[in-house]
Amino acid sequence: MILFPAIDLKDGACVRLKEGRMEEATVFDRDPLRQARALKEAGFSCLHLVDLNAATGEGGDNGDVIARIVSEIGLAVQLGGGVRRREHIEAWLERGCARIVLGTALMEAPAMARRACADFPGRIVFALDAKGGRLATRGWKRFHDLSLLEAAGRFASWKPAAFLHTEIARDGLMTGLDVRAAEALAEASSVPVIASGGLSDLADLERLARSPHAEAGRIEGVIAGRALYDGRLPAAEALLVAGGSLSAPLSARC
Repeated sequence: MILFPAIDLKDGACVRLKEGRMEEATVFDRDPLRQARALKEAGFSCLHLVDLNAATGEGGDNGDVIARIVSEIGLAVQLGGGVRRREHIEAWLERGCARIVLGTALMEAPAMARRACADFPGRIVFALDAKGGRLATRGWKRFHDLSLLEAAGRFASWKPAAFLHTEIARDGLMTGLDVRAAEALAEASSVPVIASGGLSDLADLERLARSPHAEAGRIEGVIAGRALYDGRLPAAEALLVAGGSLSAPLSARC
């Protein structure tokens, strides 16, 4: 199982939000490159990057910082946040990102998202973010009358590399992963699942790792955010529980 440490970028700094609320951002490091290097030194070799400014459309982006992390740090980067056009996908893949995460584009530019999966096999991840059972896009500000499992059924045939599922009501709160939701999503299609939202400690990670779906590779990975930065999730032990950082296989899939 891949353990992805997350760096969420807002106004050039590493932050963590609570349920996606930009006004409640906690700054963990104002030097994202330093943070990325620290994660690499801790043993991680995959990285989940999110451009919050681009995702919410609240002004600016973090493109220059992201480009430097991708080119200078040497981690396998999975990038999301505001990537909604074909040229954006092509540009970031050419710059060296291993994977691109599409969320809003699934609802607003479905033909483009579907074509991207065909043209870049193994490199496009679909974000299925939900709250109260409803799919959310536009930085979790727009909700749709489409459930998580309905979305999985609609998009699985497009053959994304994975479904990245975030439980918005748990994100940044360290209240525990919704393992059942991840398992239900894994059962709904043949697309591997990456769980996100609420990871709190080693016991929480162990519950996910013990899932038969994780052991079978149907739950491919999990995102670690606030718990990792707060020290509640020790990096070395977490990597052992997850089975190590699998960046080489991730890169090979790309």
